[in-house]
Amino acid sequence: MPLDSTIARVTDRIRARSQDSRSRYLDKIARAAEAGPARAHLACGNQAHAYAAAGADKPSLAAGRAPNIGIVTAYNDMLSAHQPFERFPQLIREAARKAGATAQVAGGVPAMCDGVTQGQPGMELSLFSRDTIALAAGVALSHNCFDAALFLGVCDKIVPGLVIAAASFGHVPALFLPAGPMTSGLPNDEKSKVRQRFAAGEITRAELMEAEMASYHGPGTCTFYGTANTNQMLMEFMGLHLPGASFVNPNTPLRDALTVAGVERAAAITALGNDYRPAGEVLDEKAFVNGIVGLMATGGSTNLVLHLPAMARAAGVVLDLEDFADISAATPLMAKVYPNGLADVNHFHAAGGLAYMIGELLDAGLLHPDTTTVAGDGLARYTQEPKLADGSLSWQDGPRESHNDRILRPAADPFQPEGGLKQLSGNLGRGVMKVSAVAPERHVIEAKARVFADQAEVKAAFHAGAFTEDTIVVVRFQGPRANGMPELHSLTPILSVLQERGLKVALVTDGRMSGASGKVPAAIHVSPEAATGGPIAKVRDGDPMRLDATAGRLEVLVDDLDARPAATADLSAHRHGIGREMFEMFRANVGAATEGAAVVV
Repeated sequence: MPLDSTIARVTDRIRARSQDSRSRYLDKIARAAEAGPARAHLACGNQAHAYAAAGADKPSLAAGRAPNIGIVTAYNDMLSAHQPFERFPQLIREAARKAGATAQVAGGVPAMCDGVTQGQPGMELSLFSRDTIALAAGVALSHNCFDAALFLGVCDKIVPGLVIAAASFGHVPALFLPAGPMTSGLPNDEKSKVRQRFAAGEITRAELMEAEMASYHGPGTCTFYGTANTNQMLMEFMGLHLPGASFVNPNTPLRDALTVAGVERAAAITALGNDYRPAGEVLDEKAFVNGIVGLMATGGSTNLVLHLPAMARAAGVVLDLEDFADISAATPLMAKVYPNGLADVNHFHAAGGLAYMIGELLDAGLLHPDTTTVAGDGLARYTQEPKLADGSLSWQDGPRESHNDRILRPAADPFQPEGGLKQLSGNLGRGVMKVSAVAPERHVIEAKARVFADQAEVKAAFHAGAFTEDTIVVVRFQGPRANGMPELHSLTPILSVLQERGLKVALVTDGRMSGASGKVPAAIHVSPEAATGGPIAKVRDGDPMRLDATAGRLEVLVDDLDARPAATADLSAHRHGIGREMFEMFRANVGAATEGAAVVV
C-alpha cells in the first residue's frame, strides 16, 4: 500500500521545517560517533573510578573490548509502575555477561506519580519533572563510559524525559525496557462512578477508598489508557521497544524474557559491532509521525501533545499543532480503551493489541514502513508478537483479525473515521481537545463563561450549588509560567456530575488534563497562557463562548476582547512549599505549551 498522501505531506512539511535543526543535530552526533567508543578516551584513573565496584566485571571493563551498557532507571518502590524495576539491574547484568557484555547502573532519575499528586500542590512540579528527568539522565550518561543505554521508565513525564536525554546522547544506541501494566482490578468505569457519587455526597470516604484500592491494587502501570500507557504505545510505534514488549504484565516469565532479549539487543547494536543503531537515527521525522499516528489511532493522552514536540526538538525535529491536527484527520480511531471505552489495556492487548494495530495501519498506508528501529530495519517487525515456549523466546506473526471488535477494530471499519485529538484556534489562541471519549452531541458547546483562577474555586462553586445553567468553566493561570501547568483531572468528577444533571458544560484552560480524562469537553493547553497576558486573561464572567470541536474553533463571542486589559493573579502562593521554590528558574524560562512547554530544549 502506498503511503497515505496526508501522512506523506505532513512528513515532508516537518522535514522542510526541521531541515536546519536536524542537519545540525545529525552533524553533532556524527562527530561524537567518529571519536569511537567513549571509554577509549578516558584516562586510566578515570576508568579505575568507574570500575572500582564492578566486581567480576572489572577485567572486561578494563580491557575495553566488550560493550558496556549503561542503565538509567526510574525505579522506586512507592510507585506501582516502577516498583518492578527493582529486579531489573541484576537481571540485566546477568544477561549482559552471557551476551559477552557488561552493564552498570549509570544513574537514577526521579519518578513522580500524577495519581498521587492530583489536586495537590506537588502537581505543580509534575510537568517540570520531565525536564529534571532529562537533566538527571544526562548526568548519568555524562560519565561517557557506555556503548549503549537501557532506559527503565514508564509513566507520564518519565519516558518523555528519558527520550529527550537519549536524543541528546544521540550517538549512543538506546533501548527502552518497560515494566508492564498491573493485572486488571476494579473496572475503571466502576471506579469513575464511585468518584462521581463521592463528589455528589452520596457515599462515604471509606467507600471511595475501598474502590480506589481495588482499582490500583498491585505492581505495574495503571490499567486505563492514560499517559503512561500512551508512552508505552509510542515507544513501540517509534521503534524504541522490542516488538510486543509494551503490555506484558510485570514479574512474569515472558516479561523477564523480554528484558533479557532487550539486553542482548542493546549489546548487538553498539558501535563495536556490525549493526550500529544510534538513538539519533532511530528518532527521525518518520518515527515521530508514526508516533502521532499511533496517538490518534488509539485515542491516547493529550499530554503527548506537549511531550512529543519537546522530545522531537531534542532530536532536531520541529513539530507543530497543525501536524497533530492533520494526522488526526487522516487516522481512524481503532481502539476503545478506558476512558474512551470500558476495556483496560490488558483487554486491549488480549484483543490483538499493538501488533494488530500496526499491521492494520501499515496495510492502510498510514505508517512509514521504512523506519530504523532497535529491533532492525522496518516497522513490519512490530506486527509480530513475542511467545515463550519451553523457556525459549521467539517472535511470531501477530493476529490479523481483532479478537474483540468492541475494543479493537480494523482501519477500514473503525470506531470513528478520524483520530482522537482536535486542534482548536480562535480569538483565545490555540489549544487542543481530546474528542475520542466525548459524545458527538457534546462536540459543540455554546454557553456563558464562568471564570476561575484555580480548581479549588471551581470545587467551592460546585459545592455551593452555583452551577445551575449551561456553562463553560474557564480555569486560567494554570499554564507553565503561572504554576507549572498542573493537571486538573480532579475537576472531572464534578463536571461529569453537572453533565449527568443535564447541563451542557465544558472546560477551557491554559492548564492540562489527565490522560484519563475525556468525557467532558475540555479545551486545554490554551496558548498564549494567562500569565503572559494571553487572551484567556481577558475573558469575563458571563461572556458568551463557543467551543466547536467539529470546526476546530475556540472563541469568545464578543467584539471588544482585544481592547480589554488582561487580568492578573496573585501567584505568590505557587512560589513556595513542596519544593516549588527550587523551580522558579523553570517557570521563568519555560517555553509555550504549543512548543512543548520545555525548559531544556
